[in-house]
Amino acid sequence: MTDLFTPLKLGKTSLPNRILMAPLTRCRADANHVPTAMMAEYYAQRASAGLLIAEATMVSEGNSAFWREPGIYSAAQISAWRTVTDAVHAKGGRIFLQIWHGGRACHPALNDGATPVAPSAIAIDDTVHTPEGKLPYVVPRALELSEIPAIVTAFRQAALNAIEAGFDGVEIHGANGYLLDQFLRSGSNQRSDHYGGPLENRARLLFEVIAAVTAAIGPDRTGLRLSPLNSFNSMLDDDPIQLMQYLATELNRYELAYLHLMRADFAGIQQADVISVTREHYQGTLIGNMGYSVDEASSAVASGQLDAIAFGSAYIANPDLVERFAKQLPLAEPDAATFYTQDTKGYTDYPSLA
Repeated sequence: MTDLFTPLKLGKTSLPNRILMAPLTRCRADANHVPTAMMAEYYAQRASAGLLIAEATMVSEGNSAFWREPGIYSAAQISAWRTVTDAVHAKGGRIFLQIWHGGRACHPALNDGATPVAPSAIAIDDTVHTPEGKLPYVVPRALELSEIPAIVTAFRQAALNAIEAGFDGVEIHGANGYLLDQFLRSGSNQRSDHYGGPLENRARLLFEVIAAVTAAIGPDRTGLRLSPLNSFNSMLDDDPIQLMQYLATELNRYELAYLHLMRADFAGIQQADVISVTREHYQGTLIGNMGYSVDEASSAVASGQLDAIAFGSAYIANPDLVERFAKQLPLAEPDAATFYTQDTKGYTDYPSLA
């Protein structure tokens, strides 16, 4: 019987188990968005995961949505990420990089005063942490048609840079209210050109990015993350089930290494069964995420509903999560106050069983 400890092939990458580490933004890069030595230690500590999916990483300069998140657009960043991937590979691990554009979740205080861009001029109804303290999000500028090809090119180059930095592949970030997700969902995309309106138009940018990335590094080194229900960053869609059915069907054309699906809404505003509709229409490897216990994850994999499970917050305080699951041991609880701080406390100081 297939279980969480059964090996799995994701495109070019062979996994020893199906317990994956979800991408977790931790804000430990330096002020120039260059990965730091403690990041290499952090990821290497968790190398027993079937796959590590590294945190949301900027595809181009000037689209920071967090304070001190990493980038993958400069030579210094590529070199520093190589230190991370070398450390993970030395421990026998496998690691993909999540490549990302913040869109309207960016803020002028994080980007030298630049106004953020989005599909439409609709602001997030919330505040963001900046070096100046918490500030309200600003109304973004709607992207001109002439600007969109440069964004596609940035994702393509970021994927190439990630491979140069030693990553085994990339995960395109199409979730959680960032730029690609903003185009996908009706609540944030009110364009009237061929990037707005019906589903095939709202998904156009996502598929252009997927086509560019897979042409550059191969579909077998490319994954995708989606969150059709999550309302984080003021996101909603008129019909998330129809959205997911359309995307799942169309994604079959690309033969991706995997589709990584967030099944729920952090705030519980939108609720639906997006896992079942995706499994029905998507023929590739499907990874589930959000709130799975080890028992529920085991059941989902054993039944064939999912091929693997990505765990998020459990990996913060349990670098040896695979071993704890295998031995049925209790899990340590993470300290939420240190999720987005800048030092090693609450980052690399959680003990393993050893």
